[in-house]
Parts: sequence; structure tokens; C-alpha cells
Amino acid sequence: MINKDKLKKQFKSILSLDSHPGHIAAGFAVGVFISFTPFFGLHTPLAIAMAFIFRLNKVTCITGAWVNTPLTVVPALVASYNIGRFLSGKPAKVLVLKDLDWHSLQPYAKSLLLGSSVIGFTAAVISYFVCYWLVVVFRRKDAGLKEMTREMEEVGEELE
Repeated sequence: MINKDKLKKQFKSILSLDSHPGHIAAGFAVGVFISFTPFFGLHTPLAIAMAFIFRLNKVTCITGAWVNTPLTVVPALVASYNIGRFLSGKPAKVLVLKDLDWHSLQPYAKSLLLGSSVIGFTAAVISYFVCYWLVVVFRRKDAGLKEMTREMEEVGEELE
């Protein structure tokens, strides 16, 4: 079972990170983009690598990479494949998967990568704004966090 109290505590700790809301949201958005790629088993290492390369918040980037759960992977793959085929100008075709390893996905790679890029980019843009809004709204409830956020937004960067 999912421990709701523990989940709430972790959610609150992410929203109250000592970082600019845009920095937190950017890390989460990149992670969300990664979560829609068909590179299963590499989402977390990719998120860590991107966080280091682009100097993003590592915690939120990894959290975003876990958005596409085992329950949503297959529907996301089917949607990615269909969007990729549509954008390539190819007729619709049924996606038949025996497994979720790269060898099973390889024949569909071009359509999957194109479609997952479109879905991932769209989800990343939406998640950036939602995460930014959540951080700002959450911080307004705490006087110390509210002042820190206001100063960060004025200056446009993290405060030391």
C-alpha cells in the first residue's frame, strides 16, 4: 500500500526546496520528457545525467523521470507509435509488443522516438507550468518561503 502521509511529506519537501521555482520546475519538466522515451531502465540514469549537464535540480529531475509508471507505459507507447506514424505520413498500423526490451521495440524505433518526443515535449511544457504554479502556491502558505520566493522572482535567480 501507498503510505499517503509519507508521500505528502516527500511532496512538501520537493515544493519547499531552497531553489528558484523555475529551477525546480525545469528539472521536473526535463524528467517528464525523459519518462516518455522508450529507453526503459535508463530513465533514472538519463535524468541524473541531464541534471548534471544542464545544472538542473537533481531531485525534481529524477522525480519527473518516474511520472510514466508501469501502468501508463503501454498506453504511452501505443500513442507515441501512432503519433510517430502519423507525422511520418505512414498509415496506421497495430503495435504488437512481446516485451518492453529494446530488441522488441527496435522495428518500431523511428515512429516511437518521433511520437515519444512529441508527447514528451508536450507533457514537459505542461508539467513545467504546473510544477512552477504548485511551488509558488505552496510557498505562499509559509511566510519564510513566501519571502524567499518573492526575492528569487525579483532577482531572477537563487539567493545565496
